[in-house]
Amino acid sequence: MTYNISTTDFHLPYNPQLIVRAKELRKNPTPAEKKLWQGYLKTFPFRVLRQRPINRFIVDFHCAALKLVIEVDGESHFTEDGRLYDLERIQTLAEYELKVIRFTNEQVLMEFDGVCQQIEEEIPF
Repeated sequence: MTYNISTTDFHLPYNPQLIVRAKELRKNPTPAEKKLWQGYLKTFPFRVLRQRPINRFIVDFHCAALKLVIEVDGESHFTEDGRLYDLERIQTLAEYELKVIRFTNEQVLMEFDGVCQQIEEEIPF
């Protein structure tokens, strides 16, 4: 399957202070992140980076070609502080014209095909 996506020379801000933490996160993914990466995103038609620093955040998965960020949320995202942090994060990423889609760990682990389908729907045909 061939896709035609316009590309740009624009580079997202990369915070070198987050490199060590991003590497740790890549080495120790949650079960849901590991399943999504191994079972789907690793062979996605577009390049996807794991635990990618953007600005002052580390996003779970980033597909530059689609301007897409995929987040897999654990329990920390469901607190009031987590919700506010995620809102700030989404707003900041939107400033770079990135779309953020979110899934819970449970969705990835229990509704894997549906999660993959939702991600697939982000590919313009």
